[in-house]
Amino acid sequence: MYRVLIVEDDPMVAMINEQYIKRNKNFEIVGKCSDGASALNFLENNAVDLLILDVFMPKMDGFETLRKIRNKQIMVDAIMVTAANDRDSLEEALHLGIVDYLVKPFTFDRFQMALEKYIAQNNALKDIDTLNQTSIDHIIDNSRKKSEDLFPKGIQERTLQLIMEYLNGNKNKWFTGDDIAAMVGLTGVTVRRYMNYLAESGRVIGEMDYETGGRPCMRYKVE
Repeated sequence: MYRVLIVEDDPMVAMINEQYIKRNKNFEIVGKCSDGASALNFLENNAVDLLILDVFMPKMDGFETLRKIRNKQIMVDAIMVTAANDRDSLEEALHLGIVDYLVKPFTFDRFQMALEKYIAQNNALKDIDTLNQTSIDHIIDNSRKKSEDLFPKGIQERTLQLIMEYLNGNKNKWFTGDDIAAMVGLTGVTVRRYMNYLAESGRVIGEMDYETGGRPCMRYKVE
């Protein structure tokens, strides 16, 4: 499980970040900081794999924080979450080696895409002790993949978004795979494949319904 530190001075955005991360079973939140200075202190005393890092913060902004982290050679990755949508800010972030760059307001699906990108990049480095040119090329190519290439085989971003838009519009309501298929215009087999993926990644809640009057079936909801 990847350890995440949220660095965000806006309590509402920090709460949204926390909720989004908790819905992905591959990550756990180990701390929250409201400014770069406290984040740097936390990193010097705690193990963290990934930062969710705001840019505009008091005392020390995100860019300065990340520069200090790199200078201190603290091994941690970062996803920038910011209102800054200008070219200079993006270039600065890229030079500092960010995993992804999210502009507020962002959707749940886009946030999850950034987390999946981080997982994909880390998986590419697993079990590799000695690098040759072929393995290096593979890792770099993975880091440049389009967002839809980050999903498992058989899962496409556009279809995933279609299903999630329907579920997000009907939060806290239970649906079977056939219910969802009928509403979004997909086959039941296709929807069940996507719902299995969403349940495994923690983006939906799935449970077996034994009160159908017949054969039990899975049902799903988004909270």
